[in-house]
Amino acid sequence: MIQAKYHLPVMLGEVIDHLNLAPGKVIVDATLGTAGHSLAILEKITPGGRLIGIDRDQDALKIAGERLSKFKDSTELVYGNFAQIDKILGDLKVKKIDGIIFDLGISSVQLEDPQRGFSFQSEGPLDMRLDQNSYISAYDLVNNLNEEEISTLLRNFGEERWSNRIARYLVRERQKHAISTTRELSEVVIKALPYKFRYYRIHPATRTFQAIRIAVNRELETLQAALDKTISFLNHKARICVISFHSLEDRIVKFSFRKFASDGLIKIITPKPLVPTDEEIKNNPSSRSSKLRVGERA
Repeated sequence: MIQAKYHLPVMLGEVIDHLNLAPGKVIVDATLGTAGHSLAILEKITPGGRLIGIDRDQDALKIAGERLSKFKDSTELVYGNFAQIDKILGDLKVKKIDGIIFDLGISSVQLEDPQRGFSFQSEGPLDMRLDQNSYISAYDLVNNLNEEEISTLLRNFGEERWSNRIARYLVRERQKHAISTTRELSEVVIKALPYKFRYYRIHPATRTFQAIRIAVNRELETLQAALDKTISFLNHKARICVISFHSLEDRIVKFSFRKFASDGLIKIITPKPLVPTDEEIKNNPSSRSSKLRVGERA
């Protein structure tokens, strides 16, 4: 049995308010995690409601299943990628839903487990797979892409100013030995930066780790696919809520919502994204970069 350590859901109150929940509604949590949002949703949609929780992390699904056990008759938990939301809902014979939440962040449970390899804060294998059954890991990318490919990855997915230097150092270092741990990767990145840029408030490896994680999990393309597919499943007045944590994700959500609105498919409820309160940031510092956008099906 997994020792349940729960991730603190971001902007929980705002999500619950904007989903317009009521008993009997069918809601999808496309990024179930440890069920922080889902637990609060189920309290609002039962009796009679149904929650469909999707996650590609099987450990998270086990924790969520235990946490939501009292609502098991109102809950469907699905191992899968939200990019296949059309297939997932089709398999469940669900034609329409009344709301959906995407919380695109990496959970604290994943970040704080050294064996998952998401964080430069502790030593662990260079993994970063959200779905541990997938084939490509961070190790594969770091040790097999050529210098130009690594530089492009860091620039496109991490908006890394020093992408060329970091790529050059990584290729040079791996000629001596494979880069196999989070600490080894972090140390190479630090060495690659000019001295005065090594000690900023934000850890110098932050953008590199973000870029590699996004590439490993194909996060941006799966987000775009999920948004495009979700619209057709939304009932009239159903709400779609998306929490993003960096500009690349937020840009996709913003422009997707604008396109849907111009096509007459949704009304944008949040012309400017909602951000966490100062109190939430104080209690949950990982929420500080989050943005919530909300649309309503026309």
